[in-house]
Parts: sequence; C-alpha cells; structure tokens
Amino acid sequence: MGFFSDLWGRYQSEIISLGESLLISLLVIFVAWCLAKIIKKMITRWVEKLHHVDRSIVHVFYAVVKVVIWILALLIILNRFGVNTAGILTVLGAAGLAVGLAIKDSLSNIAAGLMLFILRPYKSGDYVDCGSVSGTIKEMGLFSTELCTVDGMFVMIPNSVIFSAPVKNYSRNPRRRADISVGIAYNDDLSVALKVLDQLMRSHEKVLNDPAPEVLVSELADNSVNLTLRFWVENSSFWEVYWQIKSQLKPVIEGAGLTIPFPQRVITLASPLPLEQSK
Repeated sequence: MGFFSDLWGRYQSEIISLGESLLISLLVIFVAWCLAKIIKKMITRWVEKLHHVDRSIVHVFYAVVKVVIWILALLIILNRFGVNTAGILTVLGAAGLAVGLAIKDSLSNIAAGLMLFILRPYKSGDYVDCGSVSGTIKEMGLFSTELCTVDGMFVMIPNSVIFSAPVKNYSRNPRRRADISVGIAYNDDLSVALKVLDQLMRSHEKVLNDPAPEVLVSELADNSVNLTLRFWVENSSFWEVYWQIKSQLKPVIEGAGLTIPFPQRVITLASPLPLEQSK
C-alpha cells in the first residue's frame, strides 16, 4: 500500500490525465461505432426510397464512410494522448500520393465505379453488353463489376473498362422490338407472303399491337426475296416470343404454298460447245 500511495502522491495528475484520456478514447470508439451504424441505416433507407438506385451502392458508400469515420476517430485519440497529428497527416499525405501514383489503375477503377453508380447505366439483374462481354449483372463493386454469362461463366470486369466502353442494356426498357428475317422464292406470290406473316405475328397473344407489327421487304438477294418481321413485345417475354415466332415460320410459309429457296446459280453459256467437243 505504501508503494501505491507514494506512486499516487507523485503522479496523481498524470494518472488522472491518463484515465481521462482512456475514457475519452473508449467514448470516441463507441461514438464512431454508433455513428457508422447510424449512417449505414440512413444510406439503406435513402436507397430504399429511391427505387431507381441499385442496392449495391449501400455497401460501397458504407465502406467509404466507415473508413473515414475510423480514421477521424484514430486521429482524435492520438491527439488526446499528445501525438502530433499534424505530422501524421503530412506523412499520410505524402504516403497517399506515393501510393496513389503506384496504384493509379486501381484509383481509375474507383473513379469509374463512382461514376457508374451516379449515372446508373445498369443495375443488378440486368442483362448487358459491355464491349466484348455480355452477361447478367450479379454485383457492382467499387473496383469491378461481376457478370454471369448465358453459359454460366463468371466474369469480372474492371470498372474503368466498362466506363470507357459502350454499354448496351437489354433489360432497362420495358419493351423490345424483335427482327426476324426469312426468304421466299422469286416466283412466289409476295402479297400472300406478306399477309400470312403479318397474321402470324398478330395471332400471337404476347405480340403488342402498338406499335403495330409489320413485314418489310428487306433485300432482293441472289437466291431469294428476303422479308423482315418486326414486332414489339414486353421485355420479360422477348426470347419466349422470338423463338416461338421463328419456329412457326417454316410451317406457315409452306402451308401457304410458298417456298424457302436453297442457294442456287443459273449459268448461261454465251456460245455452247458442239456436242462432239464437249465429250
């Protein structure tokens, strides 16, 4: 007891100051933890109110805010213990500059990711075409975007690559137009072909009447008169209707007395050879 009494008598003010600093540090940690939770809930509620904003943005914003909060908390604690935080900030700034130059490609991915979150060219679940890669968006991250191709392959694309390439979103608009081409013979009745193909599209219950479906002569090819069927459907039913219409083309055309010609060539000799020379 004498030792502790002597220690208390000599360093009473220092011990009290250290205890206060520890209590304040614990309070700062608790406040930082609570603040991070509160901000996460606020971001989540904000995203839920904005239906056009993708849910992946919650994790990205929360990760950034969480890092900032804990850095501020650490600086407050160090400052409480008498550490020169100004010097630390200078060192961190210099280190940040050096690291930034070293990982400039990663920083470009972060910048591109933030721009993609702001512009929202796609969201999770959309089927998109990003340059040479097509697939369904599975997750949007701060550095990269994950896709799943139609054959089940996993693809991860850096955000900077996506941001610098044209993005074709097949799921964003509520309706899509389908174009299907088919050829008929030159000696077939064109008016009959236009009529039966128009009836084929209009008879399908999922083909929209507005805009109206249409059949157009798209090309006078070498071996056939090529016709193009154009019709609009709801996006969710696009491929179902597309394959159903396409599978019915052959029986409908043949049922109307028309033909789908094979490639052929007509050769005319300018001066036919005599029979005995051709043998």
